[in-house]
Amino acid sequence: MKKILFETHHIYYWPNFLPVIEVLKERNEYLIEASMPVRSSKNEFTALKKICNGLNIKFIESDSEIKRIKRIKSERYDVIIVGNVGQLNKLVNNNTIAVMVYHGIGLKKSYYKDIDKRINLRSVESVARFEELQELGHNNIVLTGFTKLDRLITISKAEIKVVREKLDLDTNRKTVLFAPTFYPTSLELLYNEIKVLSQECNVIIKLHAFSWEQSRYKYQSQMYKKLSIESKSIILLENNIYDIIPFYKIADLLISDISSTLFEFLPMDKPIIQSNCFKLRFKHKIFNKRFMRKLDLSRLINIDFSYKINEPSDLLSRVFYALENPKDMSDKRKIALKHYLYNFDGKASSRLIDSIEDYKN
Repeated sequence: MKKILFETHHIYYWPNFLPVIEVLKERNEYLIEASMPVRSSKNEFTALKKICNGLNIKFIESDSEIKRIKRIKSERYDVIIVGNVGQLNKLVNNNTIAVMVYHGIGLKKSYYKDIDKRINLRSVESVARFEELQELGHNNIVLTGFTKLDRLITISKAEIKVVREKLDLDTNRKTVLFAPTFYPTSLELLYNEIKVLSQECNVIIKLHAFSWEQSRYKYQSQMYKKLSIESKSIILLENNIYDIIPFYKIADLLISDISSTLFEFLPMDKPIIQSNCFKLRFKHKIFNKRFMRKLDLSRLINIDFSYKINEPSDLLSRVFYALENPKDMSDKRKIALKHYLYNFDGKASSRLIDSIEDYKN
């Protein structure tokens, strides 16, 4: 059997890996293992270890990062799959097939910068992005679709039912999913609007993992934890709930900003509100061009499938209009789905594994 390692830099990479693991298990030809870099915070580490135990996947760990890297190197994996470059070059051997399943498809330029010549295969989510990367000279790319979204098709109705029951939503209300990123983020400026919105709708809040884990952003989860305590209609998903897919199924509408969720929600053909209300760091207010260089501006400008708001006060009217007219932008969402996500059929992971099996070192 071939040995394959999922090098999981952060737990929020796992939803991209899980559908790939499910297909690998079906093929019954792989010994699947996982690992995570050693850090001061143990929360993600503990959560991933628990997930792996539940899936009967061996979890590679050590008491130091140096020892972990040495152990992984000695295992001589046939395939290592990563969500960012991270420690890749220290983990691979000469014959290891290194595969990138990048963790996000949002509006940050990191998609184009987090690269390395040691990567043999890079999973690409759309024809447009594939052609763009080709023009930039990349020759290690494979057109697969976005593996994370396979579960929109393969997830069972029974699993959705269990998640819905745990949420204990008011069935007489519409349900809004608020999924902002950590920076630049809309969550501060929309705080009061979300509070008001909860008087009319169920509001599920899925924060980025950094809003829980990184000291610089922990205030964000603290803000919304307070709000969820104050309002029964606001459900703040804890950080150990790493998979957003069930909540795409449950929600009637998405509110986000520059997160990948803008594109991930497209297959649902439900309204999307895109907030351009950001509270910038002081240096980015002064040096705005520095901030703008972090964004994929051409991708941002071309989004025409969402209701955009530039002021917090615009949120409620947009939400209520969209909920009353859910098909209003349906044609644009369907066009966008084909543009931003290749062949949405639940088989992106299968196409990736086929490419790995066909690859010749």
